[in-house]
Amino acid sequence: MAVKWTGGHSSSILCLNASKDGLVASGAEGGDLVAWGEDGTPLGHMQLEGADDVTSVLFSPSCPTKLYASHGEAISVLDIRSLKGSMDHFHVNDEEINSLSLNETESLLASADDSGAIKILDLEKKKVTRSLKRHSNICSSVAFRPQRPQSLVSCGLDMQVMLWSLQKARPVWITNLQEDETEEMEGPQSPGQLLNPALAHSVSVASCGNIFSCGAEDGKVHIFRVMGVKCERELGFKGHTLGVSQVCFLPESHLLLTGGNDGKIRLWDVSSEMEKKQKSPAKYTHRKKAKRAACPKQGGNSSATGADEEEHAKFLPKLDIEHGEKVNWLLSSTIKGHQSILVADQTSCVSVYPLNGL
Repeated sequence: MAVKWTGGHSSSILCLNASKDGLVASGAEGGDLVAWGEDGTPLGHMQLEGADDVTSVLFSPSCPTKLYASHGEAISVLDIRSLKGSMDHFHVNDEEINSLSLNETESLLASADDSGAIKILDLEKKKVTRSLKRHSNICSSVAFRPQRPQSLVSCGLDMQVMLWSLQKARPVWITNLQEDETEEMEGPQSPGQLLNPALAHSVSVASCGNIFSCGAEDGKVHIFRVMGVKCERELGFKGHTLGVSQVCFLPESHLLLTGGNDGKIRLWDVSSEMEKKQKSPAKYTHRKKAKRAACPKQGGNSSATGADEEEHAKFLPKLDIEHGEKVNWLLSSTIKGHQSILVADQTSCVSVYPLNGL
């Protein structure tokens, strides 16, 4: 059962983040921002200027009382101990921001917006040093790679996932999730695919910096491995019956939390499944090789695809929580010395689940 943190918000909570000192920040509709203690007590409340929805909150790793919050097209820098006004304010995006990410050295802040652009803000110079424009629709999520402060990944409602190098200011690798699915099926798209396109909602990079995940509207979870300036898709599996709204790697592991519009929260041991793939490469024939080997007139190599699907059908979550509400945000954090899952949903409460023994 979840512990519910109440009394902070009066509308739906959209985003969460936790500091290394155990403070939690939540952003909600209408510019509402709340700071929480580890026991779930609201410590402070602020109404951000303009009353735009607070779409992303991010604690500074080096200064745990400093908080970055995106609301509308703006980013405010706040002191969580005194939510009376902003310490700094940036207006660098042209449309509503959906996601923020800090690089590991905390020199750069990325902000992804509805125009599909990602702005890279130099926090020392307090100005935009890069404007990354390649997504043709809303850029829903962006994440710097740990241990690689000049590299980041992004995804969007154009169904594309991109790996960026800031030295080049352009993506060094792009994949289209819908095309990947079509190739994997080795035939025409099914009606379900057309109704449920692979709009990409969320990315998360594991602490190692080389493995990242993406969740999509068709209920699929994709795992990629960065190999130099290219990426290889390691896994693709049906994680939820409806859209995957959130993916989140647990710190220092390849355990992946996913949250969906089906109201479920699941924990997957991605590393064990990748190890199975390495031990049984025949069962995981690379889709492009399978396609080349197939006879196109006969509709492709269905046996290879069938083996792949059958193998993934056996991939079961380590933890399956029936949360009951569409998940807006997922976070893994240590609360009162115990690893926990914090969840924001359509309600005005924060739900906290224990992650015992994992």
